[in-house]
Amino acid sequence: MTHYFIVPGLYGSGENHWQTIFERTGGNNFKRINQRDWNHPNLEEWADNIEKTISEYDPSTVVLVGHSMGCPTIAKWASKYKKQIKGAMLVAPADLESKDGLLEFAHLDKYPTEQLGFKSIVVASSNDPWASLDRSQYFAQSWGSDFVNIGPAGHINDQSGLGHWEEGWKFLEKVS
Repeated sequence: MTHYFIVPGLYGSGENHWQTIFERTGGNNFKRINQRDWNHPNLEEWADNIEKTISEYDPSTVVLVGHSMGCPTIAKWASKYKKQIKGAMLVAPADLESKDGLLEFAHLDKYPTEQLGFKSIVVASSNDPWASLDRSQYFAQSWGSDFVNIGPAGHINDQSGLGHWEEGWKFLEKVS
């Protein structure tokens, strides 16, 4: 059985966010990785929490499902722990080094850009305010991930109006 772990970003994912809907409708094998403080992310702490949460599972059954700040958190975890998991879906990775100054939230010196070492896909939007399409493609290439541009969908969050997001389920199947 595959175990799916939802890895939200800054502020967590609200009730109408596709991650919450996936968790709510995906079955008992969907679990959220909760963080101590959703409003003040610390990638080191958040990555350690991924490790703590999934450590009781066979890595070959684990799929991480990240959004926004959850994407560099997963990349940080992969770089630090070097585990071979089943896969990861990385949606709308936040560009921590952008001119908007997200780096202040992340508590790290450099955006994690090492190869992940497992099957992954980066799903990006052509009009994401938190990362340009070029940067999202750069992250995908750096991480060794497949890349998909779904067109203009904002930050691919609850404000994007995706609801159950059927297309997202298909992307998830590709890394499962």
